[in-house]
Amino acid sequence: MEQKLKIAVFIDFDNIEIGVKSTLHREFDVAAVLDALKERGEIVTKFAYANWGRQESATRALSEHAVQMVQRDPSPRGDKNGADINLALDALEMAFTHDHINAFAIVSGDSDFIALVNKLKQYDKRIFVVGGRAFTSTILQKNCHEFVAYESIIDDRPHRRQPQPQQQPQPEAQAQQPQAQQAQPQQQPQPQQHPHQQRPPSKRVTLDLTQAMPLVERALGVLERREVRPQLGLLKSTMLQLDSTFNEKAYGASSFTDFVEKLQKAEFVDVSGGEGRYMIRMKGAIPEKPGAKPEEAIPLLRDVLETHRLEVDNGAAADELAEWVRQEQPALDFQQYGFQEFSELLNYAQDKGLVRIQADEEKGLTVYLGAEFHPPAPPPEPEPTAPVEEEEVYEPQPLVPGQPTATGEIPIPAPTPKPMRRPRAPRKTAGGGTATKKRTTSRPRKKQPSA
Repeated sequence: MEQKLKIAVFIDFDNIEIGVKSTLHREFDVAAVLDALKERGEIVTKFAYANWGRQESATRALSEHAVQMVQRDPSPRGDKNGADINLALDALEMAFTHDHINAFAIVSGDSDFIALVNKLKQYDKRIFVVGGRAFTSTILQKNCHEFVAYESIIDDRPHRRQPQPQQQPQPEAQAQQPQAQQAQPQQQPQPQQHPHQQRPPSKRVTLDLTQAMPLVERALGVLERREVRPQLGLLKSTMLQLDSTFNEKAYGASSFTDFVEKLQKAEFVDVSGGEGRYMIRMKGAIPEKPGAKPEEAIPLLRDVLETHRLEVDNGAAADELAEWVRQEQPALDFQQYGFQEFSELLNYAQDKGLVRIQADEEKGLTVYLGAEFHPPAPPPEPEPTAPVEEEEVYEPQPLVPGQPTATGEIPIPAPTPKPMRRPRAPRKTAGGGTATKKRTTSRPRKKQPSA
C-alpha cells in the first residue's frame, strides 16, 4: 500500500510572482497551486516568504487559504537571497522536528534551492517543485521527484483580471454614456502601456505524442525487468522517476488516463483491462520522433546571438529575439525540440550558459549574453621578477708553507709561540694567611769518604 503523503508547502512569493507576471502576463494564483498539491497528498502546513509591505494586494488571497506569511525585512544592502535562506532554514528545521511530514513542496523557480532539494532527499522526503517552465531552472526541474508546471495547472482556470474602480453614472447621464465612452479615447487618450502589459496570455502549443514515446518505452521496460504488471499508476510513477518534468497536459491530455487513451488511438500502445485497472503494453516498434533533442537547438540559437551580439549584449526583449530567430533560423522550431514556448528554450539556454534572463514585471523577459560570450577573466599572472644576483663571498686562501699564493708570494710560516704557564694560586696556611714558597738554589752535597 502506497504511503499517504503529508505535504509542507513553502512559497518563495517574490520569485514566483515576478516569474508568472513576466512570462504568463497574469497574477499568481495560490489557489491553483494548492489544489494541484492536494491531488498528490494532504497539505499540513503552508508558508510564504516576502516583503509583505510591497505585496499588500496578495495578502488577502493568502489569508483566505490559511497561508502563514513570513515577513522578510530587506537589509540596507538589499539581501537578494534573504527569502531563500529563511525558507531553507525553516524547511530543514521542520524536516528534523516533524517526522510525520514526508513531503515538501517548494513553489519557486530559483536554482539556489537545489541544495535544499538534495538535502531533503537525503532525509527520505518526497520533493515537489512548482514553477513555470519558462522561468524555473531546468536543473531544479530535473532533480526533484516531480515538477508541477504552473502553466498546466492554470490551463483550465479562467484568467482573472483585477477589477478597476468605476464611477457610478448618474441616471440622467445613462443615455449619453455610450456616446461619451466612444468619444473618450479621442478626447482623453490613455497613457501608452508597455506592450507586455497589453499582450494577452498566449495559448500554449501541444507537443506531439511521438515525443513522449521514448520515455513510455523506457518506463515499460523498467516494469518488465522488475516483473511488475504495467498498470496505469505504476506507469506514471515510473515515468516520473525517469523524468520528473513529464506532464501529460503538455500533450493535450486532461489526465494520465486520457494520455494513455490518446496513445492507444494513435496505435502506439495496447491497452487491456477495465477503467481504473488498465494494462499497457508496447505495440510494435517505436515511431520515429519528428523532432530533435533539446541540446541540438543551442547551436542554432548561438548563431542568431552572434549576429545580434551588440543588441543582445545591451539587453533585448525576448519577443524581439524570437522574431530574429524566425527570420534567420526558420528551421529552429522550438516545438520540435520539445519546448512549448520560446521562453522555455531561453530558460534551457540560460542553464547552458548561453544567455542570461532577467525577469521584470513591466518589461517582461529581457535577454542578455551569458557566460559563454563573457567568460570570467583569467587570474592575473604574477609579474616576472628580475633574478637576484648573489654576491660572491671571497674567503681567504689558506696559506700552505712552500706554496705560492694568488699574488705569487711564498708565505713564510710564523714562529710558533711558546705556551705560557699558568701561575699557581698561593697556599693557605693554618693561621689563615698565605705562604709563599721561596725558591732556593740547591747546592751539591759533599761526598762522604768511604771507610
